[in-house]
Amino acid sequence: MSVHAIRIASAGGPDVLQWQEVDLAAPGPGEALVRNHAVGLNYIDVYHRSGLYPLPMPSGIGLEGAGVVEAVGEGVTNVAPGDRVSYGTGAIGAYAEARVMPAGSLLKLPDSIPFESAAAMMLKGMTVEYLVHRTFQVKPGQTVLFQAAAGGVGLIAGQWLKAMGVNAIGTAGGPEKCALALANGYSHVIDYNTENVAKRVREITDGKGVPVVYDSVGKSTWEGSLDCLAPRGLMVNFGNASGPVEGVNLGILGAKGSVYVTRPSLVAYTGTRGELELSAGRLFDMVSSGKVKIKVNQTYPMAEAAQAHRDLEGRKTTGSTVFTV
Repeated sequence: MSVHAIRIASAGGPDVLQWQEVDLAAPGPGEALVRNHAVGLNYIDVYHRSGLYPLPMPSGIGLEGAGVVEAVGEGVTNVAPGDRVSYGTGAIGAYAEARVMPAGSLLKLPDSIPFESAAAMMLKGMTVEYLVHRTFQVKPGQTVLFQAAAGGVGLIAGQWLKAMGVNAIGTAGGPEKCALALANGYSHVIDYNTENVAKRVREITDGKGVPVVYDSVGKSTWEGSLDCLAPRGLMVNFGNASGPVEGVNLGILGAKGSVYVTRPSLVAYTGTRGELELSAGRLFDMVSSGKVKIKVNQTYPMAEAAQAHRDLEGRKTTGSTVFTV
């Protein structure tokens, strides 16, 4: 069976993303053949493409998608041919018309959730789930800071935190992105292009700071995020959009108020089937209830993946981006 997929032969810029014809074998034991209907774009794809997170080459790319199961291999019981499914973890290679993948990473998709929404929400939405429920269990009435509030994870987080009764402060660059974040659940949004984030957070919290900062920007926001924390607060660095945080002297954690830092990943929080189902179940419930609405703000034909990566890295996108198949 021949299909088209994005392949990369070596790490590099967006131009290494090549639309090629590939052959698929029948699914083996524990595997399923999935015909993708939509595929999600995530910043981790940039890390894989660039070599920040090295992959064995040549390689496919992409972690998130939604479609229909066409065949299953021996021993597969959690899905069957004809099932609507989605996924956001597991083997890399989502940028494809169809793929053979581990069946254990597939989740049955509720009929109420369209494929495009599912492809835009699995990785980002399960990330929000573990961040606000398990990395730091946010409580109603608390005030927290979420950097990059107008991004795909940020827009889901704003709605989710509002549904929990949390006062979320977001950051974004420029009036349009700030307005978008405000429309998606944030109580306050700070324009990091024109305002001092730490100073504004202290003003909003009457000088106390926040118990947790969620930061996927990395290098450029590291110290500023630490300055927003209350004593013994938690710095959650879950991404590197501006580059990785390196060469940290742990003494800075004491100097900033005996604060804590963690570098979580979705893989570590969905490492068992039970954890995966817990995370996805909470996400499906939030979306099905209407408390969290998934907004697909950009779509690209999958063959134009290189342009999508350029736009993502150039901060030309907001919210979620989906490839059509």
